[in-house]
Amino acid sequence: MKPYRQVLRVSLPLVVSMSSTMIMEFTDRIFLANYSLDAIAAALPAGIAAFLFISFFLGTAQYLNVFVAQYTGSGRLQRVGAALWQGIYFSVLSAVAMVSLFFLAEPLFELSGHPPEVRVLEVTYFRVLCLGSGVLIVATALSCFFSGRGKTRPVMIINMIGTLFNIPLDYALINGIWFFPEWGILGAGIATVMSWSLVAVVFAFMIFSGEDNRVFNVRSHRAFEANLFGRLMRYGIPSAIQFSMDIFAFTFFIFMVGRIGKLQLAATNIVLSINSLAFMPMMGFSLATSTLVGQALGRNRPDEAVAATRATIHVVLVYISILLVIFLLTPQPLLELFKPTHLAPEAFVGISETGIRLLRFVAAYLFFDALYMIFIGVLKGAGDTRFIMWSIGTLSLAVMILPIYIGVEVFNAGVYFAWSCATCFVFLLFAVSFRRYLQGRWKKLRVVRTPAQTREGEPFSDHG
Repeated sequence: MKPYRQVLRVSLPLVVSMSSTMIMEFTDRIFLANYSLDAIAAALPAGIAAFLFISFFLGTAQYLNVFVAQYTGSGRLQRVGAALWQGIYFSVLSAVAMVSLFFLAEPLFELSGHPPEVRVLEVTYFRVLCLGSGVLIVATALSCFFSGRGKTRPVMIINMIGTLFNIPLDYALINGIWFFPEWGILGAGIATVMSWSLVAVVFAFMIFSGEDNRVFNVRSHRAFEANLFGRLMRYGIPSAIQFSMDIFAFTFFIFMVGRIGKLQLAATNIVLSINSLAFMPMMGFSLATSTLVGQALGRNRPDEAVAATRATIHVVLVYISILLVIFLLTPQPLLELFKPTHLAPEAFVGISETGIRLLRFVAAYLFFDALYMIFIGVLKGAGDTRFIMWSIGTLSLAVMILPIYIGVEVFNAGVYFAWSCATCFVFLLFAVSFRRYLQGRWKKLRVVRTPAQTREGEPFSDHG
């Protein structure tokens, strides 16, 4: 029972933390759906397009979690502060890059082919998220100080604070409640950025105002270290590219569905928002798996990494089974949450009928998506990030991007064809990651020096 207790201790706070982010996005989209159909049609394409760019920087910063985990597992706690500061420096550079995307918003969404009234809202939402994304990347890097050491409860609490702050502010800024202006989708973006900022400030206060400097050197090791920063880039960038390619494939998918029709786009946006009930918690389990695997490999105990992976899979399958029943048996109440208040019931019928069918696609790939994310967590925790990058990149192009583009643009295929491609894509992601896991090469990899090594950063094996 020990692996299960360990998995639950580390995973559940991260799952709650990711779920709080999901709840924030979920309520955000419910508020926007009730505000106007154009707003909900614009929210997901613009949000996921912004997240596509953010995800590269976010994925690199989050890979700091593996460095902290392996330093912790190997007993080299004094190096944790130095690693944390390399993540902070990277986050600052990332913020500058994201601000520059403000000027690309209009030409980017002109390519989408979405209706003009939707496109205007997409540009607004995208710009606000890009301008404020720097604080999210900083907050992510800071959170790794806790999650990498397996101290995941502070991450949960701080993210819950951000969510509780966001929800009422979001509602007020969208609808013009109390003394706040009615800003619609602009208000939704501003509320999100303000909650990110609060989370970053609380993380910084907890890390730098306490006694952690004595053990982890969080204040005294602020110097830029080219070798350590370079290794963070060496392992973190391939991991981030994998994450970005995954997001890009679904971003492209959403944009192409938008070319099919507004009703299909709205139904897809709603169903993917419901799918976040599974996706965001799975990100928590995946991050926890990387932490446990990283710590076990830092101790040179790959057997403990395997035990933690198996226990995580068992826990995840129970959660996914519950969601599967809900999605299949009660789809209508879930879809009704997104019904605009001003929209006549008969006008929502088409969206609802399409949404019920799309939820069946979600049910078909749910198990495979969950297991894929666990196996990816294992490979990332070891440092097997180049394989992840190339395999996911190839599948994204061959299974999602090219087939959907050709199907929709050349053969006028409908929304169900696009969703069939997405389902096939998820299954192949699972198959490739599972095969790599079974090969076991990840057990010999390290991203930091362990007691058995003579030079910091020297891995037991290359990525092969």
